[in-house]
Amino acid sequence: MENKVGRALRRGLALGLALAAAWGISLTADVEDLAALGEEPALAVSLMKSRLGELPGETRGLTGWGRLLLKASPLLAAGEGAVLERRGGQETPGQADRGEPEPDDREDVDPPDLDPSAGEGDIIEMTGRGKEGSLYLRDGEVYVYNRTGRELDSTLLEEGTVDVSLGEGPQILILHTHGSEAYSMTDGDIYEESDPYRTTDCTHNVVRVGEEMATVFRAYGFQVIHDTTLCDYPAYNGAYDRSKAVAEQWLEQYPSIRVVLDVHRDALVGNEGEVYKLVSDEAGQKVAQVMMVLGTDAGGAEHPRWKDNMAFALTLQKNLVKGYSSLARPTVLRKSRYNQQLCPGSILVEVGGHGNSLSEAIAGGRLWADNVARTLLEMKQ
Repeated sequence: MENKVGRALRRGLALGLALAAAWGISLTADVEDLAALGEEPALAVSLMKSRLGELPGETRGLTGWGRLLLKASPLLAAGEGAVLERRGGQETPGQADRGEPEPDDREDVDPPDLDPSAGEGDIIEMTGRGKEGSLYLRDGEVYVYNRTGRELDSTLLEEGTVDVSLGEGPQILILHTHGSEAYSMTDGDIYEESDPYRTTDCTHNVVRVGEEMATVFRAYGFQVIHDTTLCDYPAYNGAYDRSKAVAEQWLEQYPSIRVVLDVHRDALVGNEGEVYKLVSDEAGQKVAQVMMVLGTDAGGAEHPRWKDNMAFALTLQKNLVKGYSSLARPTVLRKSRYNQQLCPGSILVEVGGHGNSLSEAIAGGRLWADNVARTLLEMKQ
């Protein structure tokens, strides 16, 4: 009798936990989540899917409240494997086909969830390159990675007009939407973290890389403004709004500015948490690869001159691929604008990734700026 009562109590408790979990989910689920409950053959899978959302490539499980719910409910736990299997299959740097990995979305949301700084032995070197087919558009040796969600073909690369006329006065603006982004603490580069792979010490984050690039441009005779505002600190969310205000201020003060470079660093993590650094061997020196990211109007925001912006970036990319073996990663087209609607010479520049060292990023950034400066001089003539 006592065994029957115990079993009944346990079953009632399990059912109560499952119903409580489902009730909690219903309070926060949107219409798509609710629709998913009717589409899945198993309730457990539906419940897991509504809570997991879109899993990032670097995560293979749950943490926090999700893990507690799993431990408390066999119903939810039974569906975890099925949901993870459904969410899998996305190309990541850890898979065998290592073409150009998908870069960070760079949307103005919470920062990427990066583990504390990995040791040098946990970092895997790779060189990002374009490849035939898939989402790549190609013009000779220039590859463009289409992440807009639109079906595009290579004829797009012939559209747009370069409208970057360099005259007297400040010509180049360098700023940083995510200025606290930093690199691996290797090669003796030690800093105090504000968050993993982030620091407000501008001698150790991408602001330092931006200053090195500005130094190169100045050596070629260009007048450069380098704004060192940390637009992502103390709050990451809203960083693009703050960097937009910074850019607008300088563009209003100096209408002669024709090139705006928003300098970042990328973050690439494999399925098992491995950290990737992007390297190129240039004249026997290991340097960080550099990638240009271009905004479009594919996300619905007005950006009427994005093809002109693209034409300018592709002009730079053509000389980059001629001048160096693999310094330039394929250019990326994205849905968002990244404030590039403000000026048709605007580019988001990713110098290396969080797996690279600061010295590699400085070396790659300087080589990139050197080639771009020479291209700008040719355009000026």
